[in-house]
Amino acid sequence: MADYRSGVQMTVVSLRRYPVKSMGGESLASARLDTRGLCGDRWFAVEDEDGHFASGKNTRRFRRRDAVFNYTASTNDTGQVVVACGPRAWKVGDPALDDELSHVMGAPVRVAPEVAIPHQDMGAVSIISTATLDWCAQRWGISSDPRRLRVNILFTSDQPFIEEKWVGSEVRVGGVKLRVVEPVPRCRMIDIDQDDARTEGRWLKPLAAERDMFLAMYADVAATGVIRVGDTLTVG
Repeated sequence: MADYRSGVQMTVVSLRRYPVKSMGGESLASARLDTRGLCGDRWFAVEDEDGHFASGKNTRRFRRRDAVFNYTASTNDTGQVVVACGPRAWKVGDPALDDELSHVMGAPVRVAPEVAIPHQDMGAVSIISTATLDWCAQRWGISSDPRRLRVNILFTSDQPFIEEKWVGSEVRVGGVKLRVVEPVPRCRMIDIDQDDARTEGRWLKPLAAERDMFLAMYADVAATGVIRVGDTLTVG
């Protein structure tokens, strides 16, 4: 297998989980992965009466409801998912939360768990390197905060876009094996304030012009286990 390793040791520097799809997420020191991805990631979504999920775009699966980005979801010590907006907070399952979201979105919605339709988009886990983000910031003069991309795993590298060379390869990190499958297509969501990240510089237009709107990579979970911040990545 070709050697696609970076010239420096590649390590995990950030793990991020999004308990409610399209809402702000939470930073983790460690995460358990099952075949679906980070346990609890995008397990809930804001769903309307027609089964569409709140998002920043309109598609067959999604309805554009930008108000969803004003909320953040996190997991408390008992494993309960809590949604917050400023000083206000609700536990998922509280009817008051569904009432709140229905009011701000102008349509009846509820926070619902995944059932028949997957909440994940095209892959179990998303990954990107620090070098890739640095390249974007320097090339286009923008804030390349990874929270704008909603990626799960950020790792150090000295080679921009090295992750794109890993398609079909297995990446070992901590007690997990990931199989890199395809690049992540981007949409207007990366140019919306979200997850406490401010939109400083438009990202989508230059990304479309020079990178075919792809940034970061999707990976499937080939072997389940635990990943921790500080774990080393090895390829092959």
